[in-house]
Amino acid sequence: MSEQPQRIGKGMIFVAWIIVIGLLTLFFNSILDKQHNPNQTLSTNYDKNGIREVVLQRNRDGHYVANGKINGQPVVFFLDTGATIVSIPENVANRLNLQRGMPIQSSTANGVITTYYTELDSISLGNIELRHVRASINPYMQSNEILLGMSFLKHLEFTQRGDTLILRQYP
Repeated sequence: MSEQPQRIGKGMIFVAWIIVIGLLTLFFNSILDKQHNPNQTLSTNYDKNGIREVVLQRNRDGHYVANGKINGQPVVFFLDTGATIVSIPENVANRLNLQRGMPIQSSTANGVITTYYTELDSISLGNIELRHVRASINPYMQSNEILLGMSFLKHLEFTQRGDTLILRQYP
C-alpha cells in the first residue's frame, strides 16, 4: 500500500481544519464587533416637522459607539459628553486628510496635552449632519474611534431611556 494517498488525505484534513478555524474566527470577530458597536447600521427617522432623529443602542460596556462620517468618509464615533470638542486620533486625521491648525492645550484624564485645531467641513451621524464643526487632532490617542464631543452634540437634543439614546436635530 502506497503512502502517497495517505499523505494527501492527511494534508486535505489539515487544510480543512485551517479553513474551519479561519471561518470560526471571522464569525466570532463579527459577533465581538457588533457587541462593541451595536450601531453599525443606524436607525434614523424624519418626522413631519423636519426633525431628524437617530436612535443608538448602548454597547456591552455601557457606552454609545456608532458609525458615521467626517467629510463624507466613514469613521467610528465614541459619544463623549465630557469632551468639549470632537477629538480625532492623529492616524485617523491623516487618513481623512485633515489639516493641522494651531496648537491647543487640552486637559484630558491623563493631564494637559498639546492637540491641534481643525475644522470639519461636515460630520454626520445617520441622517443628522452638521457643517463647519470645530475639532482637534490628538497625536496621543491610540484608538481609531473619534470622541464625538460637545462641539457636535450641543446642537442636538438627546434623551436616554434604558439602553437607548435618541438624538434629535431640529430644523
